[in-house]
Amino acid sequence: MPIEYEAEYNNRARVPEYVDIFARWQRAATDYRAKAAAEEGCALGMSYGPSARQTIDLFFPESSGTTPLALFVHGGYWRSLEPAMFSHMAYGLNAHGIAVAIVGYDLCPQVSIADIIAQIRQACLHLWRRFGQRIMVFGHSAGGHLAACMVATEWKSRDPAAPTDLVPAAYAISGVFDLGPLVHISMNQELKLDEAEARRVSPLDWPIAKDRIFDAVAGSLESSEFLRQSRAIVDAWGARGASARYEAVAGMNHYTIVDPLCDPASAMVRRLALLCQSTQGRA
Repeated sequence: MPIEYEAEYNNRARVPEYVDIFARWQRAATDYRAKAAAEEGCALGMSYGPSARQTIDLFFPESSGTTPLALFVHGGYWRSLEPAMFSHMAYGLNAHGIAVAIVGYDLCPQVSIADIIAQIRQACLHLWRRFGQRIMVFGHSAGGHLAACMVATEWKSRDPAAPTDLVPAAYAISGVFDLGPLVHISMNQELKLDEAEARRVSPLDWPIAKDRIFDAVAGSLESSEFLRQSRAIVDAWGARGASARYEAVAGMNHYTIVDPLCDPASAMVRRLALLCQSTQGRA
């Protein structure tokens, strides 16, 4: 039986309460950003590129001295949403003494997915040049795709001064790693993918170094395609020697899956903190 890609990849139709979830995110993000600003615990709107959306909001933990650094990439199918909706996603890791950068990027159809990958790479290099630290990258949905792209990037070819393992670990939440199916659905009017370009920007097909760590998680209530996507990249990258891990989080849909990021005691935040710590001991 043919796969109904339109239904499989339309998360807003699958979760009609997404409007209320987005409003909740917006309120929580506004409150967390205001609190961090009042306590001088953030640096907002740092520019890493020429466009207005190429910015980083950096949220610092209360601990002093050098702290691990994580970068969060938001979702929205590369064509919607903004980083200011996700400020509160820094809270869980901030409570573990980890600094969290939340990155913005230009959107399709004004730019291509390949352009967005290049922008997130530039953001990682910007943070490296400023702080001299390796980065754990995590992201949701399209941001999960972009997190995977970062851990599989060959950094020396982009900046000889950067470490080969600038992003040694990544955590992708409900990501899409094989973009081939998106060629056949209506949103491709904005993504503008053909078969060849979809393959080129699919990290499922990329090589990955054997010392990289990669987690792909999805909600158990997500579509069969989203669950397949996460299983497929873990299987492929694990076969290439990376330390790859898959998890279906019970009772979570495509949007509620990120709620544990705001809970310092959640299993998701504990795992992310462990991945962040693993970036610190590298030569």
